[in-house]
Amino acid sequence: MFSMNRLDIKKRAQILHLLVEGNSLRATARIADVSRNTVDKLLQDVGSACLDYQDKHLRNLPCKRVQCDEIWSFVYSKDKNVPEELKGVFGYGDVWTWTAICADSKIVSCWHVGPRDAYSAKVLMEDLAGRLASRVQLTTDGLRVYVDAVEGAFGADIDFAQLIKLYGPAPEQEKRYSPAACNGVQRKKINGNPKKRDISTSYVERQNLTMRMSMRRFTRLTNAFSKKLENHMHAISLHYMYYNFGRIHQTLRVTPAMEAGVSDHVWTLEEIAGLVKDELPKKRGPYKKRISK
Repeated sequence: MFSMNRLDIKKRAQILHLLVEGNSLRATARIADVSRNTVDKLLQDVGSACLDYQDKHLRNLPCKRVQCDEIWSFVYSKDKNVPEELKGVFGYGDVWTWTAICADSKIVSCWHVGPRDAYSAKVLMEDLAGRLASRVQLTTDGLRVYVDAVEGAFGADIDFAQLIKLYGPAPEQEKRYSPAACNGVQRKKINGNPKKRDISTSYVERQNLTMRMSMRRFTRLTNAFSKKLENHMHAISLHYMYYNFGRIHQTLRVTPAMEAGVSDHVWTLEEIAGLVKDELPKKRGPYKKRISK
């Protein structure tokens, strides 16, 4: 077994590779032959560094078409199983990840972890508005809280539409796992002059699937869910760092960050691991030999 203070950069990269490919913490620890605590500590350190790096560098993005959506998951336990004393406390039960993706470069410019409410929509939109270089066309689903959030963040300087899906009844005897059939969509103009052909949420919904496939804690019907909100957020930050900077998009043939002009090369996992700077050893005081009397 390796301990955290003796991991070389290749071993760290191996652990990160296992995590971003959808392995759980315990599976990663077994394959990499390290302790689970080592994997947990590395995820925390790299996740924090990835969040800081992307917050600083994903600015002035040349996006023209942006799609936003929110994806459900849970932390600690599902809502119905949260203890009475923790009910209503964010970080226990339902947790939503709000995302914004560029339809052209496929870069995920920002995300927010929070409840599915007006405040979370406001935080996402204000963050998004500060990262764009020019006016964009924005598409969201039919969630009402987006309307006020977009107006508050962008004012009139946006072409905004909502794609509202119309669903039929759920399949008989399969209400729990099979989604209802989508019978059609309604494209609703909210602000500006959005082009009808670009009113779509296809890319952001595909990104939701990528999240579920790439992060074990997002997989449905599993015991690999996040036990702590902080670790949940660290995993998301690592996922988007790898997605934006380290993985070649099959359609673009470059990474989203390269397509958006944020990076000039494909990042290796060693580079991502290297975002965490090793702490210098602490200076020790003078050694004094004890003399027994």
